[in-house]
Amino acid sequence: MYKTKIDNLDLKQIADSGQCFRWKNTGENEYTVVAFDRALRIKQDGNEFELDCDEADWNNIWKSYLDMDTDYAGIAKLIADGDDAHLKEAYAYGSGVRILRQDLWEMIVTFMISQNNNIKRITNSVDLLCRRCGHKIDGSAEGGELYTFPKPLEVPDEVFDDRSMGFGYRAPYLKEIYGYGANNPDWLDNLRKMSYDEAMESLLTRKGIGKKVANCICLFGLHHVDAFPIDTHVKQLLDKYYSDGFDFERYKGVAGIIQQYLFYFEL
Repeated sequence: MYKTKIDNLDLKQIADSGQCFRWKNTGENEYTVVAFDRALRIKQDGNEFELDCDEADWNNIWKSYLDMDTDYAGIAKLIADGDDAHLKEAYAYGSGVRILRQDLWEMIVTFMISQNNNIKRITNSVDLLCRRCGHKIDGSAEGGELYTFPKPLEVPDEVFDDRSMGFGYRAPYLKEIYGYGANNPDWLDNLRKMSYDEAMESLLTRKGIGKKVANCICLFGLHHVDAFPIDTHVKQLLDKYYSDGFDFERYKGVAGIIQQYLFYFEL
C-alpha cells in the first residue's frame, strides 16, 4: 500500500471527463483503474490518496500515469491571472481534472470507437473487447474480473463482424487499424517520436480517424497538451462563450488541459 498527497486531482472528475473508459467506481471515493496490463485500486480523501501498489510501482508507473510532472498549480495561476470569467468558473468546478498519460494503442482504438457514440455504449464495447480478446489480470477476481486491452494480433477478424460488440459502422475501421498495427509494429514508437503536427498527419492517413479523434489521440495518448479536440460540445461552448475567438496564444502549451476544464464543465 502506498500513500501520498496530491493537489489538483479528483478521481470522480477524471472518471467522468470522457478521457478514460476503464475506470470503475468500486466504493466511496474509490476507483479501480486498468492500465498498462495492470490493475490499481486508488482511494481519495481530500488531497490524500491511498493506492494498492508499492513505492516502486508508484514511481515507475502510476506517478507518470497521473501526470505528476505537469505544473497544474501553474496552470491554475495562469487562469486566475487572466480575465476569462467563464474559464475561471469552469476551473473552479473541475480543477481536479488532469490529462492522464495513457497507453497509446488503447487511446487509438477507444477513441475510434468513441466517435458519434455515447459513454455508456463506448464503455460497453471496450469492456466486451477486453473480455473477449484480452488476458485476465492476475488477482483481479475481487470486485470482478479485469482484463488487459488487446494489442495488435490479439483480435481475430470475426470479432469485428460480430454485431453484439456494438462497433456499428466503425467495425471495418477497427479491423483495418488492428491489421495496420500488426503489419507495422514500429508505428506506435514512431508516433511517440513525432511532433504534434507530424503525429496528426500520420494519424489522419488511417481510415476512421478524423481530426477530432486524431486530436484526442494526440492529447490523451501522446500527451501533446496543445491538442484541442473539438466535438459538438466544444464547438457549441466556443460559439456560446468565445464568439470573438478563444485566446489560444495565452494558453499555448496547455490548451488541451484548458479544453478539458471547459469540456467537463459543459458536460
